[in-house]
Amino acid sequence: MSTISSIARGLAVAAAMAATLAQGQSFPSKPITWILPFPPGGVTDPVARMVGAKVSESIGQQVIIDNRPGAASIIAAEAVKRAPADGYTLLFGHAGSHAVNQALYTKLSYDPQKDFIPITNLISTTHVLVVPISSPAKTMAELIALAKAQPLNYGSQGIAAGGHLLGEMFKLRTGAVVNHVPYKGSGPLVQDLLAGRVDMAFDSPITSGPHVRDGKLRALAVASPKRNRNLPDTPTMAEVGYAGLELDFWFGLFAPAGTPPAVVQRLHKEFVAAVNHPDVSKKILDTGLDVTTSRTPEEFAALIAADAARLGKVVKDSGARVD
Repeated sequence: MSTISSIARGLAVAAAMAATLAQGQSFPSKPITWILPFPPGGVTDPVARMVGAKVSESIGQQVIIDNRPGAASIIAAEAVKRAPADGYTLLFGHAGSHAVNQALYTKLSYDPQKDFIPITNLISTTHVLVVPISSPAKTMAELIALAKAQPLNYGSQGIAAGGHLLGEMFKLRTGAVVNHVPYKGSGPLVQDLLAGRVDMAFDSPITSGPHVRDGKLRALAVASPKRNRNLPDTPTMAEVGYAGLELDFWFGLFAPAGTPPAVVQRLHKEFVAAVNHPDVSKKILDTGLDVTTSRTPEEFAALIAADAARLGKVVKDSGARVD
């Protein structure tokens, strides 16, 4: 009986493996909807459309971009959480939606870890510390001395955005006195920086970089382990004595929890290949973003867990909460 049972168990395992393999090979058999928590026309929207078009070429099915902005990406995340776990509805999540919101919101309507399967990181953006060209601070040391002599205002793209987190890290690390002024995105933030109505900000080189090159803003340091290729003369935080005061804000692909492993692997393969295609990656790099794909879904999951712990602590230390 034991021999027969062993054979039966072996046959069952083999049948399950065959079914899983077949599932991966047959997927996809219809269009895939990729939900973005960003409005059309932003920095990430054209990237998703380029990557989606390249994936479509490979799989022979359309990748439909569905923009659902608002509520700090909660609207988009909820939609994907509720979708069937079959790989046909995906989320363009990011460090905010999956590493920050859980610490920020008292009652978050989704669990970043339990409700989603990470597939791969896709792109990331660094931040540069900028001040108005009229600021007396020409170096990081001068800015810190200025902020210790008199309170300064730092602007951000919004509560728990990369600029907010870095501003709080700056405050804790340097002992400087800086007060947070949240904006609704980089656009109005940069306008007030240019007008001198805010003293400093950590912003993306995509939006602030052109003004730095035009001599309208001054870049003091890049909050990343390496210099930014579009601002090669701007030192890193480590170079000015503040290693670790860094945040590369990532954006990646997620599926609903319960999506079959074979489907997850197929999606990983297709999206990694698409974003690394020479035609696509060059255009992404030209915008000022970085291509940062994960070797495996597990590697992406590890990045999320590490950032959830690190950035969650920054949020808690800042006292920021949303009910």
